[in-house]
Amino acid sequence: MGDQMREACGVFGIFAPDLDVARTTFYGLYALQHRGQESAGICTTDGGRLRLRTGMGLVSQVFDENALAPLHGSAAIGHTRYSTTGSSRARNAQPLLLQGSEGELALAHNGNVVNASQVRDSMEREGHQFHTSTDSEVIGKFLLDTPGTWGERFAHLMRTFSGAYSLALLTPDRLMAARDPRGVRPLCLGTVDGGYVVASESCAFDHIGAEFVRNIAPGELITITAEGLKSEQVAANEEPAGCVFEHIYFARPDSKLDGTLVYSSRLAMGEELAREQPADADLVIGVPDSATAAAVGYARGAGLPYAEGLVKNRYVGRTFIQPDQRLRELGVNLKFNPLREVIEGKRLIVVDDSIVRGTTTPRIVKMLRAAGAAEIHMRICAPPIRHACFFGVDMATRGELIASDRTVPEILELMGADSLGYLSLEGLVRAIGLGDRHCLACFTGDYPVPVQLEMDKMALERPLTFDGDSPRLVANAAVQSAPRSAPLPMGLPATPGAVKQSSD
Repeated sequence: MGDQMREACGVFGIFAPDLDVARTTFYGLYALQHRGQESAGICTTDGGRLRLRTGMGLVSQVFDENALAPLHGSAAIGHTRYSTTGSSRARNAQPLLLQGSEGELALAHNGNVVNASQVRDSMEREGHQFHTSTDSEVIGKFLLDTPGTWGERFAHLMRTFSGAYSLALLTPDRLMAARDPRGVRPLCLGTVDGGYVVASESCAFDHIGAEFVRNIAPGELITITAEGLKSEQVAANEEPAGCVFEHIYFARPDSKLDGTLVYSSRLAMGEELAREQPADADLVIGVPDSATAAAVGYARGAGLPYAEGLVKNRYVGRTFIQPDQRLRELGVNLKFNPLREVIEGKRLIVVDDSIVRGTTTPRIVKMLRAAGAAEIHMRICAPPIRHACFFGVDMATRGELIASDRTVPEILELMGADSLGYLSLEGLVRAIGLGDRHCLACFTGDYPVPVQLEMDKMALERPLTFDGDSPRLVANAAVQSAPRSAPLPMGLPATPGAVKQSSD
């Protein structure tokens, strides 16, 4: 079960004075739970002070009616985390609540900043103290320490920080959302009951009755106050580099990325894979859940029947209780169960989204053979992953990637299947479209920004000052807001760069 990539985090924000923003954020995070299961948190504002609740575990484990009751207000942000920088512990849970000379800021972050350690070193030399081991705290304290309007602060941030960051931020009087200049991680804007929402994926809008408006542009800062919404393009346009694995694996199939339904992208990947990597077979099955749509597409492209041959236990990875040694030896059997009556005697094409370390696929092959499969032809709807990710995906170091130094025949021998075929890079680009607007570095090694090739997700784990590891509820004093320039009225979404004035 250690072969999966770990999800990027999910962020959510809402400014809607007529709604119960804490409860709405709870359901928004529920829709984004697939992006991280280590911790969850919600921060609200009533216009005068911020209130925060975070804890370890799933959204439903951190929040109940009693936990939500004190979180009232007109705006909120939320976060569900998988750790890509810093350890999985309560003090690293988000949103982070930070205090600066000019007030408070709560921050929720999806992505990974590749030069966070260098920026933090510089800030520590200037006397700053850090209470977590996350790059997110470095972002937040940098914003609080930078003089000028919020637009000027974010412009300086985007000139200084390198990597991936989609942000939802809250002050006592405003909700802000921003995306790094290359748009590595997704972030979108919607409307709900006269207010606004932002989220990592559009599927969160469907669950709360919100309407999708558009993607937040790379380098854009959105500011929402009681007067309305404003858009600023605070960073110069750079070559877009959206993460291709959002299409392949991370995003829910009912989300829209780059204007395309993810389910449709995965169907197209399967159809391309059938054209490129055919096999004589009786039945197509997918490894659930992320490869299901691709398997349907493969069956359609190959003219073969599709069936569910593996049943997934969706809750095996959602507990802190570790299996004992006997159960651990069963490995992937805890996660998948084959349908013998469906696959026995059949020549199978088994479609999966990717092979990372190569620890799970041999177990699936062995399981299917034990259930009576006559032949097993593995088909992967992505090219071989030969390089590590440094932008918010915790997949493996390069030395752990099975394809980093092996040919496809060598990988096939380790898998134990009858054949193995990957989708080509060209086929993937055709299936998704806009290929030149995506980061393909995990396949090619061509990173959109310079990276340190052996980065450590624990690089910021240093002696820290903090007040314990318990979930917390925090209330702080109001902060006087600075004068604002004229924004758009509520309910009228801005286009990127439509308002040039500062958001402060």
